[in-house]
Amino acid sequence: MNELIQDSKINSFVESLPKTKIPFNNELIVNASTVLKSIDFPTTRSEAWKYTRLGRIKAISASGQSARVGKNLSRELIKDSYQISNSGLTFVYENGVFRSDLSSGEFPKGATIKPLTGCAKEELTSVGQTIQLENELFNSLNTVYAIDGMSIDIEDGTVINEPIQLIHLLTGKNTIANLRNVIRIGKFAKAEIMQSFFALDAENSFANSVTEINVSENAHLSIHKLQSETEGNFHISTEQVEQAKDSTFTINTITLDGTFVRNNLNISVNGINATTNLNGAYILKGQQHVDNHTCVDHKAPHCNSNELYKGVIDDKSTAVFNGKVFVRKDAQKINAFQSNANVLLSDLCTVNSKPELEIYADDVKCSHGSTTGQLDEEAVFYLRARGISEKTARSLMIEAFMADVLEKIENEDFLKYTQSKLNKRFNWESIVE
Repeated sequence: MNELIQDSKINSFVESLPKTKIPFNNELIVNASTVLKSIDFPTTRSEAWKYTRLGRIKAISASGQSARVGKNLSRELIKDSYQISNSGLTFVYENGVFRSDLSSGEFPKGATIKPLTGCAKEELTSVGQTIQLENELFNSLNTVYAIDGMSIDIEDGTVINEPIQLIHLLTGKNTIANLRNVIRIGKFAKAEIMQSFFALDAENSFANSVTEINVSENAHLSIHKLQSETEGNFHISTEQVEQAKDSTFTINTITLDGTFVRNNLNISVNGINATTNLNGAYILKGQQHVDNHTCVDHKAPHCNSNELYKGVIDDKSTAVFNGKVFVRKDAQKINAFQSNANVLLSDLCTVNSKPELEIYADDVKCSHGSTTGQLDEEAVFYLRARGISEKTARSLMIEAFMADVLEKIENEDFLKYTQSKLNKRFNWESIVE
């Protein structure tokens, strides 16, 4: 066993990375370090990674650049190219390092927002308690080597009308950036957070993001996540969400770019009368690979969860969807719905879809489904017969297919920004009126 660990590629992968300066609990660091000494990169023999290979990530040879900044960035560039909304508060990170010189906006009343490296140890005592470390390589890597991140604490009864924007930029060659965020929404509070990931002149670089989210009683939190890192870069994102009674949590995940993207979304519904909404869209081309793993764990009765993921896959790209819904023994009166649909635009692209239900209660309404197919050629012919070109006809059908996911995004700025990226990449006409 020791020989196996010694030969592990983990050692060479992390040897140039600086240990975290975030004042985490010592026990948390020890536990994560122990995990790193006992496991290797997961392979396709692991069920959770059956359709996703990590060869190109573990081949990255970081040279201490994970904390490097100094790219020729300006507030004007951030505002013109990466800032989704002109209102609210914007925080910018480059390779995991907080860039106060690029951040802007007024702090809302009733909220404490600051970098994790600026927190006192007592403020972070509960961090990591809900994140699984055992057999979880990337959570453990993030814990031991996190550069920085944001602590967002919304007080009870606080309603923040303007979005809080977190912009993460990946720059440089062979960069490894571990990002950590902690979000707490107090009782009867309401907030909206935009989290976006971009790459600027980055090459063969990797972002590993972990976000811990606690949604208290009667709180409402919406998260809009945009992944638009460029070709040749890699991204793994994990969200661990804890929901209390009468709370509402919504997350919209839009994946547009990046050679490799893996999303792990784990939600524990701990209180009664909670509502959970998961919406996702992934539009792939070239040799992109996107893997969405979701888990909604209903532990209390009288709750609702709705999950809709749709993908458009072209060229030689590949997509994976694995969505699981648990309904525990005492979680009666659960309404849980899950759907994954995909359109293949090429004979060379691939989708592996596995929606799952695991139910231990007997008074529930649960359903799941998955469909994968190509565009309806009769419908394409119908549009062409009315004077529309074949390219435009196919674009209209793809837009219509994705519309019911995009229309669930209530923030107009985020929706328009997403649509503008799609228009630029695919020459689509806007579906936003």
